[in-house]
Amino acid sequence: MKTLAIVVRDDAYDKILTPLAFAYLAAAEGTQVDMLFVNWAVKALTADGAAALRIDGRHAAEEARVREGVARAGLPTDIYEVIKALKATGCVNLYACSLAAAIFGVDEHNLIPEAEGIVGAAWFLNDKAARAEHSQYF
Repeated sequence: MKTLAIVVRDDAYDKILTPLAFAYLAAAEGTQVDMLFVNWAVKALTADGAAALRIDGRHAAEEARVREGVARAGLPTDIYEVIKALKATGCVNLYACSLAAAIFGVDEHNLIPEAEGIVGAAWFLNDKAARAEHSQYF
């Protein structure tokens, strides 16, 4: 696979790990990965938002155990560190959805430098997702 588009909408710590891991594994094989963060997930593209990610719902009480497992697996437990590792591959582009950014208070001032910028969802769908060999939605 040469290109992969991923749309991420959930900001729960355990739920955002999966698309980030998929992106990393694909990038490690040389796949160009483009990721659009929509809804609550857009906050993960800010330093404060990434640091605030927690497990929610029925597994919330097991957060410490999950983070320990992530560390045992050899991964950073901090989401921002995972994002930095993604960028270090040279194969991953991170985009904030403009509508989500407006709703959740993400702008050029708090967007992490690893992100390419704030873009319209239609642009991402037409220029990235529609042209990708494979698309995923989380």
